[in-house]
Amino acid sequence: MVELREQESRTLSAIRKLGGKTSVDQVAAETGLSDAAIMRAILTLQEKKLVRTQEEEKSIVRLAEEGKTYAKHGLPERRIVNALKKLGGKGSLGQVFDEAHLEGQFNSIALGWVQRKEWAKLDSKTKILEIRGEPSEGNDEKLLKLLAKEDQKPVEALSHELRDAVQVLKGRKLVEVEEKKRRIVELTAEGQRLSVKAGRVTAELTQLTPELIISGKWRGAKLQKYNIEAAVDNTWPGKKHPYMQFLDEVKQKLVNLGFKQMNGTAVETSFFNFDALYTPQDHPAREWLGIYFVKSPKYGRLNVSPRVLENVKRTHENGWKTGSTGWRYKYSKEEAKRLILPGHGTCLSARTLLSRDLEIPGRYFSIARCYRPDFLDKTHLTEFNQVEGIVVDENLTLRDLLGVLEKFAVEIAGADEVKFKPDYFPFTEPSVELSAYKKGFGWIEFGGSGLFRPEVTMPLGINVPVVAWGLGIDRLFMMRAKIDDIRQIFSQDLGWIRRKEVA
Repeated sequence: MVELREQESRTLSAIRKLGGKTSVDQVAAETGLSDAAIMRAILTLQEKKLVRTQEEEKSIVRLAEEGKTYAKHGLPERRIVNALKKLGGKGSLGQVFDEAHLEGQFNSIALGWVQRKEWAKLDSKTKILEIRGEPSEGNDEKLLKLLAKEDQKPVEALSHELRDAVQVLKGRKLVEVEEKKRRIVELTAEGQRLSVKAGRVTAELTQLTPELIISGKWRGAKLQKYNIEAAVDNTWPGKKHPYMQFLDEVKQKLVNLGFKQMNGTAVETSFFNFDALYTPQDHPAREWLGIYFVKSPKYGRLNVSPRVLENVKRTHENGWKTGSTGWRYKYSKEEAKRLILPGHGTCLSARTLLSRDLEIPGRYFSIARCYRPDFLDKTHLTEFNQVEGIVVDENLTLRDLLGVLEKFAVEIAGADEVKFKPDYFPFTEPSVELSAYKKGFGWIEFGGSGLFRPEVTMPLGINVPVVAWGLGIDRLFMMRAKIDDIRQIFSQDLGWIRRKEVA
């Protein structure tokens, strides 16, 4: 005979009354017991195999304040398209922005999205924007309209197309997604049988009061028994974040392989980020669509010798003595001082090659914070980490570089296969792109590499080969941890963090 306590009996009766399967919240409302009392009763009933429980997760999406504005007036890119139509299909950026009546800070956002959606094409030389066909209503616009009508919607109730739109709009901070969990409790066959008899149970006391002792009523009272072997709530001791733990592991492996760490600054000059790497000053990557500029101060100090600066200048203009023809333009020393956020970790390699402490032969690495105005998606962030490395030695070849890259992919990311394909970078020749495959995860691109061109090494005073690579270490971790969305690495999902094992 299963013995039930008062709260267990009341809980069992309430579940039967509510149809045999219900939520914990409804049981609490029916019995009037506290949430803690209900959960203790359900835990005990589950141990006695009278009930079973499960969790239902539900994501609720609703418009953010900015999303409400766009639902009413249209997305910035739609307003750009409408403005283009009024202007006859094309116009200068100034004309388009004026006609669209956008606030200044939204102009660049609108321009980026209208090009990403291929609704319009921008001529980078003339700054003329021209409409492309008749842009149809996108899923993001459909979702905005739906939420404007219904206020909020369960994500699970949306079509696959609109679910994808949720992620896009969430990244743009136009919608908010609230994760809700609901615990469901259901009677077992035995619980159903006992619930009919449940209800008439003598009240149990959890503590003796002075009144009970003085009056002698404690003799006829029923005291609650406690199961000292019952399971307790999980405790979560502190531990290092899984990604930080991974970065430490990578650093340690590189140090064990004889690499020394390179260090740099959080703000960089265009000289080290571009010029020293033989990237021309009119390259598209140096425009506002490809890099973040520091607003104030706009310019900094180069901290390089006049000889090195002159070497780089001549190399850009006519090739200097590198055997190249250069880029054939007039180099601006003022532009070289422009302050930016580092767009890649290779700027640290340029700084290291100029360092007095450079050793030849030598191996160097860095894990650098990089910034680019990319569109947020499953594999791209605007702020990310890059593992950068160079090897300086007299007898280096492309084969040495490929060996290092394969070791990275297999030992660091746990890849099953790797493949290389030719690529192009202004500062390396030959240039190679690394991709890796892991069973159950698929192929993922990690980044680029190559041998520094003479136009990079000679102006800096280096006369031996230098192999270099810059890999997305965030993506390396994605493969290692079997994560398919890069944004999860920097999430505040405590459940995921707790579940990740300590190495």
